[in-house]
Amino acid sequence: MVTGWFSGDGDDFRLLGTRCSACTSVFFPREDVFCRNPGCPGGGELSEVPLSRRGRVWSYTDSRYRPPSPYVSDPELSWEPYALIAVELERERIVVLGQAVPGVTVADLTVGIEVEVVPGVLNEDEETTWTTWHWRPTGVAQ
Repeated sequence: MVTGWFSGDGDDFRLLGTRCSACTSVFFPREDVFCRNPGCPGGGELSEVPLSRRGRVWSYTDSRYRPPSPYVSDPELSWEPYALIAVELERERIVVLGQAVPGVTVADLTVGIEVEVVPGVLNEDEETTWTTWHWRPTGVAQ
């Protein structure tokens, strides 16, 4: 888990971004040092904001290879492909990338369908569970 990128559980689960007080730009991943908007008039205070739970699929693809470090996975285990989804958030109109929930494949996706962010597990072993977020088509039980 990357500290400060998301919080909550169940229906309270949210990605966390930051908003610039000067230009109202929203950033994810969060930005805590300066406004990344080149058109911002001088930059403002950056405050944490919970992001929309829902959005629409902007693009998607199949991930068929084991990504390099810092992605955490056991090289002794077989690699399981997953769908990777770019989602345009409902309110902020920014695009956030993430994995689909397990069981959802590219065959289940089309550009424009509504999805929601849910808590997910990136990897786990006997001592640690690495948490992340997943995108789930609305109306699909987890």
